[in-house]
Amino acid sequence: MKSMRLPISMLLLALVSLFMVSCQGDKDGAKDAARADLETTGADAVATSSNTVQTPAADAVPVGPTTTIQFAQTKHDFGLIEQGEKVSHTFSFTNTGNEPLVLSNVKPSCGCTTPSWTKEPVAPGAEGKIEVEFDSKGKSGKQTKTVTVTANTDPATTILTFTGEIQMPDASTK
Repeated sequence: MKSMRLPISMLLLALVSLFMVSCQGDKDGAKDAARADLETTGADAVATSSNTVQTPAADAVPVGPTTTIQFAQTKHDFGLIEQGEKVSHTFSFTNTGNEPLVLSNVKPSCGCTTPSWTKEPVAPGAEGKIEVEFDSKGKSGKQTKTVTVTANTDPATTILTFTGEIQMPDASTK
């Protein structure tokens, strides 16, 4: 029986090692590249093919004529947030095209973010808003979250990003 322990241990070690290596993807490299792209986007960003992403078919794009959208900003930094605090920010946009602008979906990257947005068509030259609320409960450290806006624009999606540094509550103040 003792003679079987070593081969079984070696086999187990090899399987665990293989599993750990197979779960290592280039996720961090892709995330870093996406963050770098987002950081180079200016405050007067306009949706272009270089700052948008393809979405699954489930995020249906409105049919009909397309228009253009311009956000006052596509990034927001909340700064320091105490863990458990809910913070919100409003992203304002303008329909800079010649057709009514319809937002068909505004989808957060996680369940800790709740968006609300202008539901009715936005006339050419008019403004609309997307408000995002972030719940920091259970979060810590630097957080970066995204909201994917799908509309009758070309390209159909625009990414909004916000960041914040979550701090643990000061035990002495409680």
